[in-house]
Amino acid sequence: MKRSVFLICFSLAAGLQACGSSDTGSSGADNTGGSGGDGAGTSGAGAGTPAGGGGAGTPSGSSGSGGGGETAGPTGFAQMEDLDRGVVAVSTGDGIYVGWRLFGYDPDDIAFNVYRDGAKVNDAPIADSTNLMDQDGSPGAVYTVRAVVGGVEQGASEGASVWRDGALSIPTEAPPAGDGYTYSSGDGSVGDLDGDGRYEIIVKWDPSNLKDNSQAGRTGKTYLDAYSLEGERLWRIDLGVNIRAGAHYSPFLVYDLDGDGKAEVAVKTAPGTRDGTGEPLSKGPAANDDDSRDYRNNDGYILTGPEYLTVFSGETGAELATTDFVVGRGDPCSWGNNECYGNRVDRFVGTVAFLDDTGRPSVVFGRGYYARTTLSAWNYRDGALTNLWTFDSSSSRDNGAYAGMGTHSISVANVDDDPQQEIINGGATFDNDGKGLCAVDYYGHGDALHVTDHILSRPGLEVFQPYEGGDSPAYAMRDARTCEVLWRGPGNGGEEGPGRGVAADVDPRNPGSEAWVNSSQLLSGADGDAIGNRPASSNFLIWWDADLSRELLDGNSIRQADGEGSNFAAEGCTANNGSKSNPTLSADILGDWREEVIFRCGSSIRIFTTNRVATSRIHTLMHDPQYRVAISWQNGAYNQPPHPSFHIGEGMAPVPKPDIHVR
Repeated sequence: MKRSVFLICFSLAAGLQACGSSDTGSSGADNTGGSGGDGAGTSGAGAGTPAGGGGAGTPSGSSGSGGGGETAGPTGFAQMEDLDRGVVAVSTGDGIYVGWRLFGYDPDDIAFNVYRDGAKVNDAPIADSTNLMDQDGSPGAVYTVRAVVGGVEQGASEGASVWRDGALSIPTEAPPAGDGYTYSSGDGSVGDLDGDGRYEIIVKWDPSNLKDNSQAGRTGKTYLDAYSLEGERLWRIDLGVNIRAGAHYSPFLVYDLDGDGKAEVAVKTAPGTRDGTGEPLSKGPAANDDDSRDYRNNDGYILTGPEYLTVFSGETGAELATTDFVVGRGDPCSWGNNECYGNRVDRFVGTVAFLDDTGRPSVVFGRGYYARTTLSAWNYRDGALTNLWTFDSSSSRDNGAYAGMGTHSISVANVDDDPQQEIINGGATFDNDGKGLCAVDYYGHGDALHVTDHILSRPGLEVFQPYEGGDSPAYAMRDARTCEVLWRGPGNGGEEGPGRGVAADVDPRNPGSEAWVNSSQLLSGADGDAIGNRPASSNFLIWWDADLSRELLDGNSIRQADGEGSNFAAEGCTANNGSKSNPTLSADILGDWREEVIFRCGSSIRIFTTNRVATSRIHTLMHDPQYRVAISWQNGAYNQPPHPSFHIGEGMAPVPKPDIHVR
C-alpha cells in the first residue's frame, strides 16, 4: 500500500532535530515494510550491510528519540516506544564491554562516540557497530554515548555504571505463602511504564500448587509485580481466587495501548481481583459484583461466575477499565472432545497487534484451540475498552474450517500488502479484521510456532510448526499468507506427533533457517532435506555471541549450535514451566541488537547480557513491530522465542527501515 510523501522530523540525542522527506513506500512482498522511503535523511534502503540498527536499554540509558527535542519522532505506521540509547556496561576479563541502541529510524550515516568518566574512549566515531571493548576501563567507571550526525557530535546519553558481576540483579519479594504452598517468580514481560524511555519488568508469581488445566485441585492466587531496573517494586496486582493458577490461564499483555507514552497491562480478571493500589475492581461490570464470592468448584475449576478483561495503569497498577471478557466460557462442554470438567474451556493465549488503521496497538485474547477456537480484539482508547472484532469457529460453517488449528502459543506478523498485522495461531492465519485468511487442510494443533523469513529464495514469511494430530504431518513449513504447505515431514501414523520444534538460522553454511523437531535430523528450511544432526535442544533461541547465527537457550544455559564461540550458564538461576524450561524473558531490552535473558535466581531476578564484541549493526529489535509484539505474547502458555520480520544470519540482506512512529 502506497502512502503519501511527508516530512519527517525527529530529535536526536542532543535535542537537535533532523528532517527529511519520506515516502514510506509499500509494504514489500517479503513483509519487511517495503522501501521505507528516504525518511529523516536516510536512504530508505536499510542499513547497507547486515546493518541498520542495534541494541536496547539499561538502568541508565540516554534520552530517547525525543531526547528533549520538540517532535515525537518519525511518522510511520506502527506505534513503537520512545526508547533511550540503552547504554550497558559489563566487566569482562578483557576490559569493560559497552553496548547501546540504534533506533529503527536513525539515519544510515549516524555514528557514535563512547565516553568513560567524561573522556572519549574511541579514536574515530563508530559507524559499523553499536558496541566496543574498553580495554582500559575499570569497574568503577561510568559510560555515556554521543551520536554523531553529519559529522556533528550530539548530546550525551545518561550515564551507565558497570555491571560488576556480569549481570544486573533485581531483588524480588515473594507473596506470602499459603496453606501448604509457596511462591516462585515465573514468566515476565517488559514495558516503559512511566514514559522515561527505559523498560520496567513485569513478573508473574506462581504458587507451588499451580495446575495444568487437565489436573484437578485448588490453587493459590496469581500475582503480577512491576519492578524498575533500579530494583524498586512499583506495585502488585492480586488476580484473586477466581483466576486459577497455571501456565494457560493468565497471559498478560504489556504495551502503551492508548498512545500516552506509558505502558498499560491487560489481563483476564474476575471478582476478587485487586489492583496495584490494593483496591478491588470497581469499573464496568465489576462495579456491583461480590468480591468475597469464591467460584471454585470442589475440583478447583472455575466454571461459573463473571469473567472480565481489565486494563491496569503500568505506572501505578491502578484499574483503568474493565469489561466483560469475550468470548465467555458458555457451556464448558462446547470446547471440544466433550470435555466438560474445565480443561479445554480455559486454554488462553494473548498478544498485542497492530490491527486497525490508526497504527495504535490492540490486544487480542484467544480462548480454545484444540477444537472450538475464538479470538477477540480490543482497543483501549480514551479510558475505555471497545471490542474491535471477535472470531468464533463455531459461529458459521465457513468459520468451522478454522477450528482445531491453534497451538499453545500465538504469533503476529504482517503477511500481506497493507501496514496492519495478521494473527497466526498455528495452522491458520487471520486477517487484521478478524476474518479467517487461510488454514491448513489437516488438524493444526501443536506445541511450537516459529514465524519469520525462513526461506530467503522466496518472497514473504513462512511458518514452521510441529503437529500433534495422528493424521497430520509431524511438522511442516507453510506460507504465512496462503497456508500453502511448502514441505512437510512424515505423517504421525496415528500417534501423537512431536512436542517440540524449532526453526532459526543456526548454521551459517546453509542459507536461511534450519528446522528440527525432537525426533528429526537438522533440516534445511528451504526444502526440508536433512543436512546434519539435530542440535542439542529443541526449545528456546537467543542471539548471544558475536556472529549472526542464533544460539540455543535451554534451561539456564546458552549453547552453540554452529560450533563457534563458547557456552554460557547462569549459575544459581532456574528456568520456568517444568519441562518447557524457558527463561523469565528473553528479549532485546538492553545494549546492542542482541538479546538479553532474564532468569529467576533465588530471591531475585537477574538480567544477563552478552559481552562479546559484534561487528554487525542492526537497529534495536524492539523497533521491529513483529519482534516487539512477540515480546508481549512470549509469556503465554508454552513460551516461544521471538522472531523479527526479517532474516538475521549469514549473507542476510540489508536491514529494512521499520514503518514506525514513537511515543
